Amino acid sequence: MGQIVGAALVSHHPGLMQCEEFRRAMGAGADSDLIAGYARLRQRMEAARPDVVMIFDSHWFTTGYHLVDGGKRYQGTYISDEMPWYLHGVPYDYRGHPALAALIETVSRERGGYNRAISHPDLGRQYATVNLVKQLRLELSDLPVVTVSSCQNCEWKHFLDSGETLGEAISRSGLRVLLLASGALSHKFNPIDWKPRHPRIFHESNVSSPENMASDKAAIALMEQGRHDEILARWNDEYRRLPWEAFGAHYLQMLGAMGGAKCRAEGQVLSEYENARGTGNVHIWFDTLGEATTP
Repeated sequence: MGQIVGAALVSHHPGLMQCEEFRRAMGAGADSDLIAGYARLRQRMEAARPDVVMIFDSHWFTTGYHLVDGGKRYQGTYISDEMPWYLHGVPYDYRGHPALAALIETVSRERGGYNRAISHPDLGRQYATVNLVKQLRLELSDLPVVTVSSCQNCEWKHFLDSGETLGEAISRSGLRVLLLASGALSHKFNPIDWKPRHPRIFHESNVSSPENMASDKAAIALMEQGRHDEILARWNDEYRRLPWEAFGAHYLQMLGAMGGAKCRAEGQVLSEYENARGTGNVHIWFDTLGEATTP
């Protein structure tokens, strides 16, 4: 039987790919704690000993299907069309896992679902995947990476259903799989002419609004308690309306794979809660082997 050996909500924001000198200048002399948080996350990943890392990419938007990349290897040099003046020239070279991607499609077809595998040599990468591959040093460990898209014509329950399919496929696979939900919580950008409230650009007071910051912190507290059911109960009225990045596709698919509303995996916060152009960012680790879902 395969199993989910760990999971995390992880920030990928592009400012973390700037050089340390620039990050410290923007941080009023101190680096973003999300950088140190990557090291903390790497320690937990190494202890979990995964065979495969599955990344829920909140920038890979698809229509009609939840896609899973099924290529054998991904190689290239990444440039962002969003901010090409600094996020460019990033080399990447990592393995995929075609067998797991194919199994996910098989399970989805059995269940009448919408998960499909895609393998095309010209299919581009998104920085929600590439940044984690680099920051978590997945190339150096030679761990296979399978990326899952965020299907944009879905409601939140569709993402949970997608995750449930992924969880079933993982169970059948015989693999030790680690899940990474790559994205922010509240995802409202500050205007282009916005002036920082705090000289440290990463400071939480620079998040788009006090209300969004308070909502993010309340969600983080619920994750720490393992009360994912409470987050789902408040989804339509609160988190969907903020909204979270990719309308929460990254978190919801990860949670669906972990049991949905029954999941009680308690989160361990591995970084400070920080601003990135108004969005709320944090790293949170979930020990999936140390908890059981509710009956």
